[in-house]
Parts: sequence; C-alpha cells; structure tokens
Amino acid sequence: MLKKRIIPCLDIKNGRTVKGVNFIGLIDAGDPVELAKAYVEQGADELVFLDITATIENRSTLLHLVERIAHEINIPFTVGGGINSVNDVSALIKAGADKVSVNSSAVKRPELVSEIAGQFGSQCVVVAIDTKKEDDGWKVYTHGGRTPTPIFTLAWSKQVEELGAGEILLTSMNNDGTKNGFALDITDEVARQVNIPVIASGGAGTEKHFSDVFTQTKASAALAASIFHFNEIPIPKLKHYLANQNIPIR
Repeated sequence: MLKKRIIPCLDIKNGRTVKGVNFIGLIDAGDPVELAKAYVEQGADELVFLDITATIENRSTLLHLVERIAHEINIPFTVGGGINSVNDVSALIKAGADKVSVNSSAVKRPELVSEIAGQFGSQCVVVAIDTKKEDDGWKVYTHGGRTPTPIFTLAWSKQVEELGAGEILLTSMNNDGTKNGFALDITDEVARQVNIPVIASGGAGTEKHFSDVFTQTKASAALAASIFHFNEIPIPKLKHYLANQNIPIR
C-alpha cells in the first residue's frame, strides 16, 4: 500500500488564513506564512494554499504571498484560486508553487485541465471538486461553494482524469468544518472510479476520522484545516496514532 499523506490547508482571504463551517461563517485562523513554517516543522507531507475569494472577486491569486510561503517551506506546495490560463499557472510556478489546483475555471472550460497538463505535466494539475449531496446524488459546486451545477461528481471526476488531471482534491461541503468525519461514501466512490490519487477533504475532527478515511476508502491523502490551525490535533500526534493503527504514512 502506498504511504498516506497528511495535508494541512490554508484557506486565504485578504491575506489571512480563515476557516468556516459548510463554506460560510469564516473566522481568522492566523498568519499563513507562520502557519506554513509550523506545518513543515510538524512533519506535514504537503501544503495546500487556496485563495478562496479570487474567483468571486475576479482576480488572480496573491502571488506575493505564495512567494513568501514558498520561500519558507521545503514540502510540495499546491496553490489554487483564480487560475484561468496557462499564464496564470506559469506565474504561480515561478512564485514557487509545485502544483496548481483548479476548480471553477475547469468546470467552465474543461480543456484548461488539458492545457495545463500539456504544458507542465499531469503531476502539476490538481482538480479541486467541491461537492454537495442533493436529493438526486452528489453534485459539483463552483465559486467557493456558492454556485450549484447540474454536474454529477462521479462523472466529473472521471472526466478530469481523462483530461489529464494528476490528482483530485474532493471536498464534501456537507461535512466541511463540522468535525463529524469525512464523507466516506462519495470519497470511496470517486477513489474507486479513478486511477489518480484522491485527497479527502471536509469534516476531520478526530484522529479516528483519519484512520476511517484511510481504511474505509481508497483515498491516498487527507486534508484538514481548523484542527491543525488551532492545534486541536498536532500533526506528529496524528501520525503516531495512524502508525499505531498500522496505516502506512509518510
């Protein structure tokens, strides 16, 4: 079994790290540069930076902040928010990003995934999927969870893999910030249907939630925010717990 990854996520608004519940009610969670440095020291496997209002505000990602964080860390660094073109990706990679995460722009223009993969390689493209369970199944949402689409999550997952995505970051909006556990059903469904790594996101609240997502789904990584930002579960403690559960971790 491939070793599982633990990934803290910095949701950025106005240059600060924020965290909410079900994508709303955002509160300040600290300075992103200081948090990034702390996560490297704690043994995080990767770091994700999402400029959560870039798409809504119709602007590109905060390049100067990406540069400052990249300068301080030595682990794989994924950046998302407001990416609409290969040129945007080029600027982020120059600023120090290893991978980029696209969401709304990929739904709007799916060929963007292929363009980025063609230019920088599939390993550079993470497609973030914000999904919500509705009466007829799990559907894709865009614009930071504000805009519903008629697209089914499973179909979109398969499509982005075909387009050249190297990884999927799957966030359950129903579970986000609730600390009641990951959405095991849709995470498992997506991870079984695609042949690229799936990062589970949304709902982590206890160490057991991580072991559940790794033992009950084929997710290859788990991402969380507030439990790490507010030191509710320190990363070394979490990794120690998972190792004791015989879950292979980095």
